[in-house]
Amino acid sequence: MPASVQVILQSDVENVGKSGDLVKVRPGFARNFLLPRSLAVPATAAQINRINHEKAVAVAKAEKAKKEARDLAAKLEGLEVKIARPVGEEDRLFGAVTIKDIHAAVVAKGFDVDRKKMHLGEPIKALGSYTVPVKLLTDVSATIKVEVVKK
Repeated sequence: MPASVQVILQSDVENVGKSGDLVKVRPGFARNFLLPRSLAVPATAAQINRINHEKAVAVAKAEKAKKEARDLAAKLEGLEVKIARPVGEEDRLFGAVTIKDIHAAVVAKGFDVDRKKMHLGEPIKALGSYTVPVKLLTDVSATIKVEVVKK
């Protein structure tokens, strides 16, 4: 009886590995736990080739998304948006400028950016110039200049 068998994990298993990993486990653990619950498949040559192909496709897809995000970040970096709002005494705004308003102005300029990727600590309540960071991916970000002016 072999001391260990190789299986490819189909989903994350605590203390064993992550989905797509090729791991060695005890035969009983594979036979009685992993395989019946569809948490793993036996490590055949065909399965290993399938996993390698899926990993290559995922890497290519991630590279494409990263390139698109960098291109969009380069375009957004020079973007300036003006938002006109009515003001009261001491140049204080009636209400506030929120991410929703900034998103609408950016879309009006022709950029398609997800509103959830824009980060504004708190709504803008005074006239002036502000910078709004846009986090497109974990390591790709840009800043948009927002100028709030009198209406």
